Amino acid sequence: MRRHEHNDVDQHVALPLADALVELQELTERLRRECPWDREQTERTIVPHTVEEAYEVADAAMAGDDAKLRDELGDLLFQSYFLSLLLSERGAGDLEQVARGIHDKLVARHPHVFGDAEARTAGRVRENWERLKVEQEDREGVFHDVPASLPALLLARKVQRRAATVGFDYPDVATALADLDDELVELRAEIRGEPQPEHEADPRVAAELGDVLFACVNVARRLNVDPELELRAATARFRARVEEAERLAAGDGRTWTELSLDEQDAYFDRAKETA
Repeated sequence: MRRHEHNDVDQHVALPLADALVELQELTERLRRECPWDREQTERTIVPHTVEEAYEVADAAMAGDDAKLRDELGDLLFQSYFLSLLLSERGAGDLEQVARGIHDKLVARHPHVFGDAEARTAGRVRENWERLKVEQEDREGVFHDVPASLPALLLARKVQRRAATVGFDYPDVATALADLDDELVELRAEIRGEPQPEHEADPRVAAELGDVLFACVNVARRLNVDPELELRAATARFRARVEEAERLAAGDGRTWTELSLDEQDAYFDRAKETA
């Protein structure tokens, strides 16, 4: 596919879109010149904001909040513009090259759309994608270019996916669940008594717990569940339910911190019906 092949794009859409993107580029350049804060930024200072914005996009998408999603996507888009501008300042690339690069990569990774390959299911598309990445990126080893800076759950999933591309994977969900059961048995075998709070963990217990978490991620991967997003969602549910339980207790004239665990549990169960 040639770079100029976009004749199917409605010009009534393309022109306003192009104007908006160019205006954002001009704004980014002006901020870099005239804003004291923007002038001082480097990749190392900007990237933490980029990661934060990505999580905020994820939160908005998971919440189904379209207005929030539009806003957060704008913040993330600006991060791409700013980092591309930093590249251009040292002659290492620019936003056009970034856009051309991802365009060409997507075309190359979708031969079932732009070529003669066949992929009638999402699963086959994923298989082809992973195979093409290996071929086109000239990887050295299974785990070439896996970023160590990923959050632990996403890092585990990415490592597992890479292993799966070379056939080192459980054949089905049932086997992955069985491995999780085995890891839980091994964890229980290492726990001896109730650990003291704020003390260093037993290294054997810690290692077994790590294996349990890794096995959980493997089950999530087999179930097409994003472990990072679902753990965040579960945490949000727990928080909302505890806050609702506290509100219910207050409605009965009770103080949450003065309740027994059984009483707190009773309010928590009531809160689960609504939160």
